[in-house]
Amino acid sequence: MNARDRQHIKSVQDFGPDFAALRAQFPALAQTVRGRRLAYLDSAASALKPLAVIDAMSAFDSRDYANIHRGVHALSQRATDAFEAARQTVARFVNARSADEIVFVRNATEAINLVAASFLRPRLGAGDEVLISAMEHHANIVPWQLVCESVGARLRVMPISDDGLLDLERLPQLLGARTRLLAITHASNVLGTVNDVAALTRIAHARGVPVLVDGAQAAPHLRVDVQALDCDFYAFSAHKVYGPSGIGVLWGRAELLVGMPPYQGGGDMIHTVSFEGSTFAAPPARFEAGTPHITGAIGLAAAVDFLQGIGWEHVAAHERVLLAQAEQALQEIPGLRIYGRAPGKIGVIAFNLEGVHAHDLGTIADASGVAIRSGHHCAMPLMQRYGVAAMARASFGVYSDAQDVAALVAAVRQAQAMFADRR
Repeated sequence: MNARDRQHIKSVQDFGPDFAALRAQFPALAQTVRGRRLAYLDSAASALKPLAVIDAMSAFDSRDYANIHRGVHALSQRATDAFEAARQTVARFVNARSADEIVFVRNATEAINLVAASFLRPRLGAGDEVLISAMEHHANIVPWQLVCESVGARLRVMPISDDGLLDLERLPQLLGARTRLLAITHASNVLGTVNDVAALTRIAHARGVPVLVDGAQAAPHLRVDVQALDCDFYAFSAHKVYGPSGIGVLWGRAELLVGMPPYQGGGDMIHTVSFEGSTFAAPPARFEAGTPHITGAIGLAAAVDFLQGIGWEHVAAHERVLLAQAEQALQEIPGLRIYGRAPGKIGVIAFNLEGVHAHDLGTIADASGVAIRSGHHCAMPLMQRYGVAAMARASFGVYSDAQDVAALVAAVRQAQAMFADRR
């Protein structure tokens, strides 16, 4: 079947009761692993790509690829139009006021580093503070540590409960006169907790504190509306939302972006250049030095269209069912602990099994064709909070189904039996 003959699923109504048609949109799921049906439960790390994304990128590379913004020839014009159309698509995806508020970067990590360097660094001095939470990914910890260390500022941490919840009542006490930024995850990549970003932002803004939101885990699961959230920056990665790796998004308020200096220097981010000095383009071009991941932007736009075509209500309903099935079955296993008990979680379950290391759980699961993640999940402080070195994590995508859940539970029970025999 060639690209133009493929039928791309556009509505959840086409999927059927077992989602077989949806799974068929993801070629990677047609394979077997270790002789077993693949149960891909590592979507929180990177989601698989549907045909709509694969074909959009292939068609662009095959026919329209050229460098953008510089050429007057036909291919350059087509590539430029497609790239900027992708920016418009992403702007609609997050409900930005303008496509000029969308900056293409490599990933959410680079987006956060950009804000740390270009927005926060000029505003941060010795004795100032940056506030984050105890559930953050390293990408929303280390950039702030680096910029704080460079000027003698302080990183403060908002604690979480054993259930993985923030205490909003404590937030006003933590936002002091020297707080220069609140950086918070929208949804935890380990606990699945969905934070009330609108409430957090309201409290922070009342004290004059801007807010950055790490949306890498939320964007595949929740409708993102940056105007409703009222945050100042929002970051996410394409590879989490069924798109390609190597491209991500920083949304920033236009009035903030325009006052920020460039993050990197090079081509396409300039207005004029001489040996005596340079002037810079307006955002977003100011922050997009050099040739970008053009094909990646095309793939991201296709992924956004695919995900929205399913319908957020269907994504959420499907995920709730799978999450409930998995948590109920796993908690029936003696000695198994699930981390994160917040209501309204995204489709992420982190757990440990007594007497079995998380890495062994991952290896045994792989032998049964079940792909899960094991380790610290780029959240080492969170591991320390719970007194463990690692956790196993299963995470769902739109293609996950009840057979995946059953395979996961069977693999965990098998690991428990294997280690019981050794003891």
